[in-house]
Order: sequence, then C-alpha cells, then structure tokens
Amino acid sequence: MDIEQFRKAGYAAIDSICDYYSNISNVPVKAQVQPGYLIDQLPKEAPENGQEFDEISKDFGKLILPGITHWQSPSFFAYFPSNSTFECMLADLYSASVANPGFNWICSPACTELEQVVVEWAARMLGLSENFWGSSGIGGGVIMGSASDSAFTAAIAAREKALRQLSIQNGVKPAENGQVEIPDSIRQEYGQKLVVYGSTQTHSIGAKSALMLGLPFRAIPVSAEDQYSLRGESVKEAIEKDKQDGLVPFLVYATIGTTSTGAIDRIGEIGEVLKEYPTVFLHVDAAWAGVANALPKYRESLRLQEVNEYADSFCTNFHKWGLTTFDCSIFCVKNRQDLTQALDVTPSYLRSKEADAGTVIDYRNWQPALGRRFRSIKLWFVLRSYGIQGFQKHLERGIEHCDELAKVVESSKNFEIVTKPSLSLLVFRLKPSSTTAVQVDDDELNIINQRLYTNLDLRYDVFLSQTVLHSKESNKFVLRLAMGGVNTTFKDVEKTWKIIEEEGEKVLDDWEKQKKELEIES
Repeated sequence: MDIEQFRKAGYAAIDSICDYYSNISNVPVKAQVQPGYLIDQLPKEAPENGQEFDEISKDFGKLILPGITHWQSPSFFAYFPSNSTFECMLADLYSASVANPGFNWICSPACTELEQVVVEWAARMLGLSENFWGSSGIGGGVIMGSASDSAFTAAIAAREKALRQLSIQNGVKPAENGQVEIPDSIRQEYGQKLVVYGSTQTHSIGAKSALMLGLPFRAIPVSAEDQYSLRGESVKEAIEKDKQDGLVPFLVYATIGTTSTGAIDRIGEIGEVLKEYPTVFLHVDAAWAGVANALPKYRESLRLQEVNEYADSFCTNFHKWGLTTFDCSIFCVKNRQDLTQALDVTPSYLRSKEADAGTVIDYRNWQPALGRRFRSIKLWFVLRSYGIQGFQKHLERGIEHCDELAKVVESSKNFEIVTKPSLSLLVFRLKPSSTTAVQVDDDELNIINQRLYTNLDLRYDVFLSQTVLHSKESNKFVLRLAMGGVNTTFKDVEKTWKIIEEEGEKVLDDWEKQKKELEIES
C-alpha cells in the first residue's frame, strides 16, 4: 500500500467507523455467534499471495463484526464501562504512525515526556497528593496496560522492598547512594515466607500476582454489615496469625470500588495497622472507581485523604469509566525507587548519556516489560478535548443514571438492592416481597437469581453480569448493572430494566408452578 492508497483506505475506514457508531444502538449488544464460528470460516494458512485491501476491509464487516460484543453499545451494562471516544481513535492512529517501542527516553523523547506530563495532569485532577507527582522528584506515575499490570508491578516492588528491609534488620548497611544490596542468604531465608493479603472481594489479580511470585494469598473474609469492606482489625488478625507461623507480611491490596459491589476498603484503618509492620507495602487498586476522584464531592467517600496518607501506590484505569480507549492504566507511587531498585536492569546496549546523567526517566525501569506503547497521547487528546469540566460531566451522568435506577428498583415489588449503590454501579437481586404469592428462603433466592441471570444471558439485546458475594454471614448470588457508558442515556437504562423485570416475572411464575407441582406430588 502506497501513500495515496493509504489515504483512500483511511477515508473509507473512517466512514465505516462513523456508520458503525451511527447504528450502534440498533444492533444486539452481544455477539450472536457460536464457538468456532470464525475459525471455521477462515483458511488454515495465510494466503500465498497478497490480496486487495478492499477485500480485506470488507471482510472486517463480514467476518469480524458479527463476533464483536459491542462494549460501546448504550445497552452494555456488564462488568464495567470500557469507554472509547473518537479522540482516542485518532490518537491511536497518530501513535501507530510513529510506532516505536518507547523503552528509553532516547527512543522518542516526546513519548516519555508527554507521559510524565499527562500522568501528573491526571494525578492533580484526581486530587492525589504531591507525593505521587513526578514533579516531586521522588514519586511519580507511569501508564500501564491494565490494573493487573499495576498490581503485579506493585507486588514485585513490594517484595524487593520487604527483602531490603529484612536485610537491614539483619545487619546489612545501605551503600552511600542509599541502596541496599539484598544478600542471597536473605532471599533464601525469607523469599518463600512472604505473604500477600486482600479480601474475599479483592480482584482476582491479587491472588494471581501471588501465584506468579510463587507466594500465598490470604483472602480475608468481609462482612455484609460492613458493606463488604476490608477492615483494619481483620488485616491485623490475619497478619498476626501468619507471623506466629513464622511468615512475613509484605503486601496488602486494598480496593476502592471492588468489582463485585463497588465496596471501599477502610484505607485509614488498614494504614494505621500497617504502621506496626515495616515490611508491608500498601497498594490501592481503584481500577474502576478511582477516576471519580475528579469530582471533589466524592473524595471523602472514596477515602482519598486516607489514600494520600497511607498508600505506597495507587492505580486507576482511564480506559474504564475515564473516556480513554483501552489500554490506559495510571499507576502512581510515592517513591519511584521502589520500582527502579526492583526493576532496573541496564545492559550496555540500553544505556544512554541522558539516563547516565540522571536527567531523564527511562520508563522501562518502572515496569516488568522492556517495550511499551505510546499510550499517553490518548489521554492527552481526551483531557484537552473534554477538559476537566467535560470529564466531570461524563462521570456525573453515570452516577445520575444509577441514582435514578435505584429509585425504580426500590419501588419494585420483586427486586431488592443488595448493597448501597456505588457511584454508577447497582447490585440487586430478584426477591419477591412478602405480599406476593411466591415465598422463598435464602437458598432458593440464590437459585431463582441464577435462573434469572441464565435467562438474561440467553438474550442478545442486553448484557449485564453476575457475582457471588462471599461474606462471614452468607453467600449471595446477585446481579450487577454497571452504568457510565459514553453513549448511554437513561432511556437505555430504563429499557434494560424493563427487560429484567419481564424476565424476573417469568422466573417467579415458573418457580410458583414448580412448587405447586411438588406440593401436589407430595
């Protein structure tokens, strides 16, 4: 493809994307295909000779789009939003046009320096303290692919920090530059005794990070009474038990906006507890809810002051609710040396005079991977195009939708809200009132809600997700409806809720018939 062919194909691609978005509200939100649909249609080997691009482009619509679940659909309410905007699509195109692996400042200075700027823009907009800002010269932030990347990177940094602390406790003196060399004897003695902590509501990346490091993960039980929040007392109890067994606590994952319910862990309580354990690193995962700190009136409920005081690192995904096309996860630390001392491996072929002089950041030393994408340009485009006020209005719209839906659910005779609405997330279940003919106990409630979810999952015009709330008291099967989509209006929310109510009535009718049949048989 030459320049003029690219120009023509580019115009056609933009037209096609515009047509897609013009019609997105009219297509089923979920892909109506069966496993293997695409594998069966594609040849077993790549073509021997090149094909015309028009033919390839047409196959995107013919073969690929039928297998796409439309996350940008106004009827998408599963998981969390994964917003995309036209600004980001164009930013991705510009990024691809100057493609480079970005591992060093010298690879493309603009890539590194724009990242430094926009991450601090984000930190300031979210109210993170100066300790997290790159301009502090001590802390700073980096853009990663996902909150999972951030959590795993935090685990690596925490492990090395704990081992350095243990080395000092065992008589190792820091070098003149303040760095501590960890002896092999310390790694051998303590390396497999380290423990990761989270709650039963912590995202699976907590357990996965521990698994990747070959270490145990303690899922601490939470209580429905505490709205499924992790408490400091529970953390202390788990740590003390492990210490009695000769283990060493080194990392706690606290969450602002858990996946299941949007629960907010008690960061202040946890932070006070961890003062007693100098080997422990506190990472706050605010993957979905963190961007809501852009709204100052929610910062208290999101425990931002506690995050600023106690957290060693903080993460939030702008590619969820934050208008930025996947992937763009902001990971901020109070001490950048926690990252560089754990991850800086610099062979001669990666050295540069600027890095040797200490005048630039080489972000490869802030993450496990060497190469990295030019992600910052997407966030730059978004924040400049929307401005902070436009960004705030987008967030407020999703919260308003949730508040309005909560009123509708509260007035329903067959549904209940299970946990307090969390920003733009509503967790509910089918539960007939005492005035209805159908009466069910707790176990039956789980069964009928599983049936409701199964019925909804068979439909293609709506998409929401399920979860199980594990607590000290019980296990509840519930449904979750996550709002905040760029293209979603409250009419779309109402339309989906009517479908949920209709399917709920069918489930209850079937349940009543089933119970009557059993009574007759008995």
